[in-house]
Amino acid sequence: QVQLVESGGGLVQAGGSLRLSCAASGRIFMINAMGWYRQAPGNQRELVATLTRSKSTMYADSAKGRFTISRDNAKNTVYLQMNSLKPEDTAVYYCNAEQRVAGINEVYWGQGTQVTVSS
Repeated sequence: QVQLVESGGGLVQAGGSLRLSCAASGRIFMINAMGWYRQAPGNQRELVATLTRSKSTMYADSAKGRFTISRDNAKNTVYLQMNSLKPEDTAVYYCNAEQRVAGINEVYWGQGTQVTVSS
């Protein structure tokens, strides 16, 4: 099993910034993709940003130009720098990691960290 521990969430005013971190530990072979998803009350979980080991990125339209995903492969850690935050960014943010072991794709989730943006 791989454990993901997120940190960095909190309360911020609109226009402010937060930086989320997610560290992976445990039965790690080679994590390919790491990313961030979010879920607001009453909504489905949605992609925010992902980053593969080969540095290929994908961003939700709502995140483009404001959020930046990065990772430290040596530390198995992924970051999400969030700038120009808006009240609609309020959600629980979940870290995600995927690795392929013996032909099986393993997907892991963190416990989530709350981000609240006040207007």
